[in-house]
Amino acid sequence: MNSLRQAVVMCFLSLIISFSQAQTVPTQPGTLLNDIHSGLNPTQHLQVIHPVSIKEIQDTIQKARQKGLSISISGGQHSMGGQQYGRGTINLNMSRFNKVISLDSDKGIVEVQAGIEWPELVTWLLKNQTNPPQWGIRQKQTGADKLSIGGALSSNIHGRGLNMSPIIEDVESFTLVDANGDLLECSRTQNAELFKLVIGGYGLFGVIATIKLRLAPVTTLEREVQVINIDQFIPLVSQRIREGYLYGDFQFAIDPASDDFMKKGIYSLYKPVNLQMDTQKPKKELSNQDWTKLLILAHKNKSAAFTIYSNYYLGTNGQLYRSDTHQMGFYLNNYHQLIDSNSSEMISEIYVPRDQLVPLFNQLRNDFRKYKINLIYGTIRLIKKENESYLPWATQDYACIVFNFHVDHSKQGIAKAYHDFRLIIDRALEHNGSYFLTYHRWARKDQVLKAYPQFIEFLKLKKKYDPDEIFQSNWYRYYKQMFNLNSSTS
Repeated sequence: MNSLRQAVVMCFLSLIISFSQAQTVPTQPGTLLNDIHSGLNPTQHLQVIHPVSIKEIQDTIQKARQKGLSISISGGQHSMGGQQYGRGTINLNMSRFNKVISLDSDKGIVEVQAGIEWPELVTWLLKNQTNPPQWGIRQKQTGADKLSIGGALSSNIHGRGLNMSPIIEDVESFTLVDANGDLLECSRTQNAELFKLVIGGYGLFGVIATIKLRLAPVTTLEREVQVINIDQFIPLVSQRIREGYLYGDFQFAIDPASDDFMKKGIYSLYKPVNLQMDTQKPKKELSNQDWTKLLILAHKNKSAAFTIYSNYYLGTNGQLYRSDTHQMGFYLNNYHQLIDSNSSEMISEIYVPRDQLVPLFNQLRNDFRKYKINLIYGTIRLIKKENESYLPWATQDYACIVFNFHVDHSKQGIAKAYHDFRLIIDRALEHNGSYFLTYHRWARKDQVLKAYPQFIEFLKLKKKYDPDEIFQSNWYRYYKQMFNLNSSTS
């Protein structure tokens, strides 16, 4: 079977598969795809299919099975760990499977097709609710908006909620097209093991088709901004949580030449208030041009970037926002073309118990200076423990630290990135913490197992539900090889 599959893959790299779905728009054979942010995942695919119905998803799976091929699944194409692409696979891009199906206004549950992106859902909710209560999203990823909700489930993402677990908490149920092309209902009571595996399962168990997502009543929030030191953050935010604040983070200084480096930061929290927003009153906001200038400054003059950014945020203290739309942000595609086309940023996220945040930063501050780690952006958020997913990353109430490192795309630059990202994972693990599997594949085997001791069993369960490995990705193949579980395409 292995040699047959390899032969078929090689054959079809030059011949397009004759799929006949009338509504799909396949790209040309041998399509090269890459992630938008890091640009470090160039992957050649046999074909890209854009389904617009469940039947088209099922037909693609059946035809791939008949021809001995595999399928990878993508959405907004921001994932950086290789989970959305697979060399020699058919890529099922879900971005046109993007409709809102229904809204239960009594329960606050919206059903959507999995390819819908956050702006599309937020816009639909704004347009289609006229009577109170109005419902809005509880949380989403920050930093970029055009990310699919199916992808959010696949990575079990989180946002800036101060007292929230990852997004699995927001999922009522979903439907899954499995490796046989069957449509399964998955919830905490129906196909419960698949519910646990698929959320945070990186697209390995099937195609998420539709999702019932729990919403929250839309509230008015007041932004509270201070510039504080990192040792003040956990005590202050803990008090604010007790007072009912809902969202926020701490964005810290990134210039290693400054005494403020990874000490001083912008504390920005949001509290619910019983006030009516004046939608006609202009808010103090950064323009797209302002954001672009800040991105460039973060590479060229980090202290100036922090000064401008903190002054802007301090000027917004007391402004009012909606609890849903305040989570939307600005992302400039291909911004590195303005700076250096031979490099980019790679994100990593580590977690430590909240009382370990300051000791961790005392170590990392020295590490970053010693190894000349080029930090472009850093923020601290909070997460609550969850134990529903099979590969939970929030195994306790953590402080989450998100790092955006500059990575040169040369051989030496990639080797440095391996070192730097492994270093911060080591530091997190030394402090009884963990890291996020989503962003890169640069962790060592021992680091993977310490953070995710059930990881090998997770890979075995993938074979239980998909014995012919219809669903594959570069991410999956890499870890299969790491743990010597190879039995097909490598």
